[in-house]
Amino acid sequence: MIQTAIARVKPPEHEVVPETDLALVSRSREGDLRAYDELIRRHQERIYATLYHMTSNHEDANDLAQETFIKAYKAIKSFKGDSSFFTWLYRIGVNKTLNFLKQRKSRVQMSLNDLDFNAEHDPDLVALICEKTPRREANLAELQEKLNAGMRKLSETHRLVITLHDVQGLSHEEIGKIMDCNTGTVRSRLFYARQEMKSYLAEYLEQ
Repeated sequence: MIQTAIARVKPPEHEVVPETDLALVSRSREGDLRAYDELIRRHQERIYATLYHMTSNHEDANDLAQETFIKAYKAIKSFKGDSSFFTWLYRIGVNKTLNFLKQRKSRVQMSLNDLDFNAEHDPDLVALICEKTPRREANLAELQEKLNAGMRKLSETHRLVITLHDVQGLSHEEIGKIMDCNTGTVRSRLFYARQEMKSYLAEYLEQ
């Protein structure tokens, strides 16, 4: 019986643990393109999403994302590991996009689903975007245009901090590393940007 029980016990299958970003970075430094391909696969979606929210253009976001990964690969030996690879990569992408926006006027679009910062505290706005409200269908398109116009009026810096925090969900600490500033500055920029957005929408909401 004991021998039968032992025979039925199978050794646990070997689980393949995914390599950490740092391990992949180390291999990439040695010219391992497969390792860098894995880094791209892990982070390309969020990088692209951020750049799209900043440019509101799929082609521009796609080009900038590709340029970001190319530049990161060329500069990967300079990555010191003081922050996560993800944060370091974000900073490269954000800086490239800010430079792009300075050279070219860009239309920025933001989804109403990303408007957490106002919807939670403004009953008028909640009424406008709530599915159970009869006014919703009539006002949704107009509110989206107002929101887009408000985003375009923000400076690149304030547009970026809203995108990173309210759209991408990054923490103040992560945003500080990406924007190269302390968390207090991030909070003040975010507060200012939100106040600006509320002021842009105030006239519409009071109608």
